[in-house]
Amino acid sequence: MHLRSVFFIIGIFVGLFGLTLSVPATIAWWMGEQAELWGFAGPMLLYLVIGGLLLFPNRNRTHDLGSHDGFLIVALFWISLGLMAAGPMWLVLPMTPVDAIFESVSGLTTTGATVLTGLDEMPRSVLFYRQQLQWLGGMGLIVLGVAVLPALGVGGMRLYQAEVPGPMKQEKLTPRLAETARTLWTVYVALTALCALGYWLAGMNAFDAIAHSLSTLSTGGFSTHDASIAYFHSPLIEAISVVFMILASLNFGLHYLAWHQRSLKVYLQDVEARSFLLFAGFFVLLLSLILRLEGNYAQTPQTLRDATFELVSVITSTGFATVDFSAWPDFLPTMLIFVSFIGGCGGSTAGGMKVMRVLLLVQQLVHEVRKLIHPQAYIPVRLGSRIADERMIQSVWGFFAAYVISLAVLVLMMIHAGLDPQSAFSAVATSLNNLGPGLGVVAYNFQQVSDSGKIIATFAMLLGRLEIFTILVLLSPGFWRR
Repeated sequence: MHLRSVFFIIGIFVGLFGLTLSVPATIAWWMGEQAELWGFAGPMLLYLVIGGLLLFPNRNRTHDLGSHDGFLIVALFWISLGLMAAGPMWLVLPMTPVDAIFESVSGLTTTGATVLTGLDEMPRSVLFYRQQLQWLGGMGLIVLGVAVLPALGVGGMRLYQAEVPGPMKQEKLTPRLAETARTLWTVYVALTALCALGYWLAGMNAFDAIAHSLSTLSTGGFSTHDASIAYFHSPLIEAISVVFMILASLNFGLHYLAWHQRSLKVYLQDVEARSFLLFAGFFVLLLSLILRLEGNYAQTPQTLRDATFELVSVITSTGFATVDFSAWPDFLPTMLIFVSFIGGCGGSTAGGMKVMRVLLLVQQLVHEVRKLIHPQAYIPVRLGSRIADERMIQSVWGFFAAYVISLAVLVLMMIHAGLDPQSAFSAVATSLNNLGPGLGVVAYNFQQVSDSGKIIATFAMLLGRLEIFTILVLLSPGFWRR
């Protein structure tokens, strides 16, 4: 490993995050929130100094980044980012350090779980800061760094592969990585602006429209109101939210191609996007049918409205709410938690295992059944017209095994931390899938969870956001021997 290069890159990103604090600091100054102003300005100056101290002594590094360096930088930066982001919250809100770290990591990983209530009365700068954390974490500060700092050179690919979600990290939209990163962020910013405009035209005030657009496109789910989207009592706002949650859960590369080719056929031709939309449509119909049969709703339109919003919110791992789905009858609440494991598409801001991996697992299952029936036949595993190579299948099975083992271990640890089994399972599932709402004790927030439980959930959020291996590889002794 090349530690000078590692410190140099981390210094850049620490300083970059420090600069982002100027936005909530400016809002605090504009709104006359003096205590909050210093709560943001002080950490901003501190992080700029720390970034400089890491950057300048190592600016004459001579090594490109290797795969070990990429994993180390991404893991260390996300851990330190969670700690740095907690600073302003701890300074401006009556929170313990553990709560501040939990809230900041929940924001950065776009999980949306919270320990806060009384959002409607909070300072505007603090509310915006929470939304901003989710938006920055959605596409990723490291991808932003690769976009605006082409001087990273070859090493940028190592960081990109370690942070970007999905099983096909090696694919680029353009020949140059920096241009690919800029393209992704351009699409991200453009969709965020369109979402904010839609919310504003639908009746939100400008602040709420911008704030909710940040958490919608990041599929984060933080809101400026305790009642979330239900606060607005608007079918139009809910419809706009559904549209942009779905867009945020599709591969951002598809949005670029659709714009570049001026055609919507791109979405229908992509097997992962088609499967995601079919999954969502199937579960919406199932939810609606059971809710009507159970007598929870008297009218079909309202049933479809609530079922569509909650299903899309869960499968995209956004976590917005218009109703309390944990109070729904039969197996529906548990089913929604399981649906969150599917998640969105690779290359999106959604959490979960990703649709492509689920498709490969199903195809491999079908493949094994066929091989038992026709043991001598050559039966490739296909994704649409594409044949999946053996290396990709192995990596997906390895990821699935790591996901299941991590889930099981963390659930046992959460039970030890004091939660009942249902609450423990949903708390870990919602954290690992970067969803937010859960069942039982964590149906609304994590206030009743012990500090040890919050630390476990925080670790699960990081595992989910960095797709497990980026964190687990650092725990391997072999990683440090080379």
